[in-house]
Amino acid sequence: MKKLKIFLITTLLFIPGMAEFYPDQHFEYRDMTLMFAEAAVVSNIQLNNEKNSLELVENETLGFVEFAPDSSVYPFNEGLPSWNGYAPRNDAASFAVQMRFAGPSGWSPWVTVGYWKNYIWNVYGTTSWSDGYVDIDIIKLNDYLKQWQFKIIIQRNHRDLPSPTINKLSFFVSDTRTTKAFNVLAAVAEKPEQIFIETEFYHQYSLDPVIGGSICSPTSVAMILRSYGIELDPVQFARDNEDPYWEIFGVWPRVVQNAAEFGLDGAVTRYRTWSDAYEVLAKGGRIAISVGQPLYAGHLMMLAGFDENGAPIIHDPARSNGYAYKFNKSDLSRSWFEKGGVSYTFYLKDSTNTTDIDLTENIEIPDKHKLVWNYPNPFNNLTNINFIVEKRSLVKMTIYDIKGKIINSEDFGQLHVGKYSTTWNVLGGISSGVYMVKIATDFSESTARILYLK
Repeated sequence: MKKLKIFLITTLLFIPGMAEFYPDQHFEYRDMTLMFAEAAVVSNIQLNNEKNSLELVENETLGFVEFAPDSSVYPFNEGLPSWNGYAPRNDAASFAVQMRFAGPSGWSPWVTVGYWKNYIWNVYGTTSWSDGYVDIDIIKLNDYLKQWQFKIIIQRNHRDLPSPTINKLSFFVSDTRTTKAFNVLAAVAEKPEQIFIETEFYHQYSLDPVIGGSICSPTSVAMILRSYGIELDPVQFARDNEDPYWEIFGVWPRVVQNAAEFGLDGAVTRYRTWSDAYEVLAKGGRIAISVGQPLYAGHLMMLAGFDENGAPIIHDPARSNGYAYKFNKSDLSRSWFEKGGVSYTFYLKDSTNTTDIDLTENIEIPDKHKLVWNYPNPFNNLTNINFIVEKRSLVKMTIYDIKGKIINSEDFGQLHVGKYSTTWNVLGGISSGVYMVKIATDFSESTARILYLK
């Protein structure tokens, strides 16, 4: 049994009277075996030999997969998609990522949210519809929605080329009112513990006289790669990040994907507090922050840590003296959080950590009477088991028959507040009938009846 995705509800800074805002929610899809098994439509796509990525079927040059639709607990009106995969470094093989959304008038058309490495299709595809549009990196919606669907298209122009692969999808959704309600005084008052991440510093303007002024995003990520001891050519890394469709070097999901090919597990995320950022750094993660006024019109920098007083330390590629630079904390807080706290969050691949940021311990969850459920129900062989954790706790799942015999069990370890999803794949050996799934935490137990039909 393997997890399909982890749904996270992140800590927010609210101002008085604004508690009705919907919290941030982060969905990560890592189990490609399960994603593939539950896909809505598949054409010329298969699992690779390691069962951790999707690729083209042998001798095929074009394929696609439409994953099963998903939904959030809370509505949202902005989304940040990103992904990790691989494509040969040539002009003849690539993958594209599309999404669609269920709105008041039904499902939207498929919109293209990005691609890697080169765009080799005749038509880019639409980037807008009646209920929203793709604003380069961000899905912007005209209404609050809760449902979406991913589609991956893979193409190579010659059968003998290696197939591009994809092994992770991420979707971070938010309520724009949260950004508008940012409390700068609360951010300035935060005092994270002291931490500092060393790296090889790159001054973007010194890297290349032609493109130096446009490559803050890939330069910041190049410094992150060097902080892990990963060798790279920062100028070539920046050139690989150029997006011919949008004609810029700073497309957010593109640089996350670029770093994935160097061994990083990354996602486009948001932060609402300095303390959340500290927790990621303390776990071995790295963060590049997207900032705006009053410091820059638009810029990316590497968050290097915090000093003994809790003041942020920055590696700023726009400044020749930008290594371990300290801005005024109020200005920097406004510059990052008032722009939405957008970031790239990275870990080394195969790390026990993920791109998760810390969670609130007491956020209200709807429908608390239903803390565990499954879908489909009844089911044949495979069902998704969903459960809600109300307080940070050790969590264990047990599945047993009506006589009390344990059929399956799994320890998830300590989980934060949030909604989680796993899967039960019945491989045989049990009969059709009613089974019980119990989720036990340090504070409570919840049970659901599930019906298995051969």
